[in-house]
Amino acid sequence: MEFSIEPIVTEKATKLTEKLNRYTFRVSLGANKFQIQDMVEKLYGVHVVRVNTAVMRGKNRSRYTRTGIIKGSTPAFKKAVITVAEGETIDFYSNI
Repeated sequence: MEFSIEPIVTEKATKLTEKLNRYTFRVSLGANKFQIQDMVEKLYGVHVVRVNTAVMRGKNRSRYTRTGIIKGSTPAFKKAVITVAEGETIDFYSNI
């Protein structure tokens, strides 16, 4: 089974990176901590010290249109916060 991983680049995630050397990723809901650790180590060539995960529930959304109210929700996703070994960094912008 193939899992996806993509970095989350927000102000909060950037502060975590600068202060605590932690990187935030959006991963597949079915991925466990060991699979996430293997993916990050293979993709970025760093040593992962710790993996913390959280399932973020989808948020309810509604909008008013000419034909009435349309209700829906954003999809749920799993967020992984990766702590990298001291002195190592991940450069998200190297392959742009």
